[in-house]
Amino acid sequence: MSAAAASTKERVVLAYSGGLDTSVMVKWLQLERDLDVIAICANVGQDAEDLEWVKQKALDMDAIYSDAVDLRKPYASRILKKAVQANALYENTYPLLSALSRPMIAKYLVDYAHKHGARYIAHGCTGKGNDQVRFETCIHALDPEIEIIAPVREWDLLTREQEMAWASEHNVPVPTTAAKPYSIDDNLWGRAIECGVLEDPWNEPPADIWTMTVDPKDAPDEPEYLTIGFERGVPVSVNGERMKYLPLIIKVNEICGKHGFGRIDMVENRLVGIKSHECYECPASLALIRVHQALEQLCLDRDTQHFKHQIDQRWATLVYDGLWFSQLKEALDAFVESTQEFVTGEVRAKLYKGSLTVVGRRSDYAIYDYGLATYSEGDTFDRASSHGFIELHSLQSKTWSRKQGPGARRAAEGHDFEQF
Repeated sequence: MSAAAASTKERVVLAYSGGLDTSVMVKWLQLERDLDVIAICANVGQDAEDLEWVKQKALDMDAIYSDAVDLRKPYASRILKKAVQANALYENTYPLLSALSRPMIAKYLVDYAHKHGARYIAHGCTGKGNDQVRFETCIHALDPEIEIIAPVREWDLLTREQEMAWASEHNVPVPTTAAKPYSIDDNLWGRAIECGVLEDPWNEPPADIWTMTVDPKDAPDEPEYLTIGFERGVPVSVNGERMKYLPLIIKVNEICGKHGFGRIDMVENRLVGIKSHECYECPASLALIRVHQALEQLCLDRDTQHFKHQIDQRWATLVYDGLWFSQLKEALDAFVESTQEFVTGEVRAKLYKGSLTVVGRRSDYAIYDYGLATYSEGDTFDRASSHGFIELHSLQSKTWSRKQGPGARRAAEGHDFEQF
C-alpha cells in the first residue's frame, strides 16, 4: 500500500509552480496545517517545456502525489484562440497572459481534487494581487463546495526576504535570491515581471528582466516582414506556411522577439485597488492581436467594428477580474464568435528595432471597395447622393439649433456669442 493510500490525513491540492511561494508552501501546509499535499504543476508554456523536475521537487519535499500536466495545446486552442478574436488587452495595453491561464489551471485543480478526494485547494498567490481573486473565483464557479487555503494571507512571512529565510531554515530549495528578487509568471502568451527595483515606477526596467526579446538597439539592422493568415479570426499560417496554433504562437514569439518587439512597461490598476508597476514581455500576443485588429478593420462594417471594440474591452476586464466562468463572459463569447465569420485573410507587418507596423491586409471578404474609396480613375462613388445624406444627417441638428441651440439664442440676443 502506498503512503498516499495509507494516510488518514485530509488532503489539499496545491497549485504548484516550483517557485519561491509554492515551494515554501508544500512544507508549510504539512507542518502548519497537517495536510497531505498533492502538488499539481500546469505547463501552459513556461520557459522549461519539461517540468518533470518540478514534479520531482514536490515529491522530494514529501508531497504524497505530484504531477506536471501539459496544458499547452488546450490552452492555445481553447483560450488563446478566444483572446485573439476578442483583441484582449486590459486597459488597452496588457494582453492578459496571467489572467488567461488561470481558468484552465483552476479547472484542472478542481478535477484533481475530485479525483483524489481532496477537500481543499491551495494556491500561492500574493495576498495583495489579482491572481488570488482569479483562482478562487474560478474554483468556486466550478465547485462551490471546495474550500480554499491561501497561506500567503495567513502566515507571518510578509516579505520575500522572510520567505527565503524560512525556506533556508526548513531546507526548501528555491530559485529566487535576494540579489534578484523578481516575481515572474510566464506562459505561451508572454512573461510578467514584477517586484524588486520595479516597485519604484521611476526606475527603468533592468536589462536582465527581458529574456524573450532582444534589446531593440541590438536587433537586426534590416526589417523583416511577417505575414499572418487568419480563418474566422483564428491565426492559421505564418508567412504562407500553415501551422497549428501552438507552434504558430511559438514561431511568432521567436520572430518578433528577434526584432525586440513586445515589451510593455506600465502602471496597472489591479482589481484589488492597488496601482502596480508591471513589466510584460509579449511578442506573439501583441503581434497577433494587432494584426487581427487590422483584418477586422477590413472585414467588419463600421457599426459592428465600433461596438465590438466596447465588447473587447469588457471581455478583457471580465477575464482580468477572474470571471471567465460567468454568464456575461459566455454571452460575450457568443457575440465575439459571431463577428468572426468573415474575418478571414492575411495581414502583413514590418518588424524593425522594437516596432511592428501593419503594412498590408487582404481578404476575399473585405468590405473595403476600391471603386468606392479611390479618388483616381475607376471611382464609382455617386457624389450627388451626398447632398441628400447630409440633409437628413444634419436635420436634427438644424431643428435643435432653431428651437433651443445657437440659432435660437442668436435670434433672441441679436448678436454672435462665444460657443466654446
